Amino acid sequence: MFAWLFSDPLPVGTSAPEFSLPDDSGRTVSLAALRGKSVVLVFYPGDDTPGCTKQLCQFRDDWSEAQARGVEVFGVNPQSSTSHGKFRQKFHFPFPLLVDAGQKVAALYHANGLIVKRTVYRIGPDGVIQFARRGMPSPKEVLG
Repeated sequence: MFAWLFSDPLPVGTSAPEFSLPDDSGRTVSLAALRGKSVVLVFYPGDDTPGCTKQLCQFRDDWSEAQARGVEVFGVNPQSSTSHGKFRQKFHFPFPLLVDAGQKVAALYHANGLIVKRTVYRIGPDGVIQFARRGMPSPKEVLG
């Protein structure tokens, strides 16, 4: 019943679960369409909250590093596209925020709970998880 409370992130070396989610602009983002690129998923609890803002601003501030490595970055939580759009605009995030209604994708990635568990993944071009950690690892750690 409370397994989600104690779950670990998915292990490095396993296949990343497929997903399709709308972003803050209404476009659909799917992992299958990103095959061949490295992808970072930042599951975070809430838009415009101190910890989440700090974490996503770190990725914004290191954006040139992500671009140089050809990495696609996405923030993910269940809030609405309107909330995401305001948050993204306010802090000038150069990457989309995905709307995970009902935490369905968070559940696939062991990041669901009463609130989303702050969890960061890097998925390789082959769809295999290369990095998985709870908390706020620095973009440099994540981008490896």
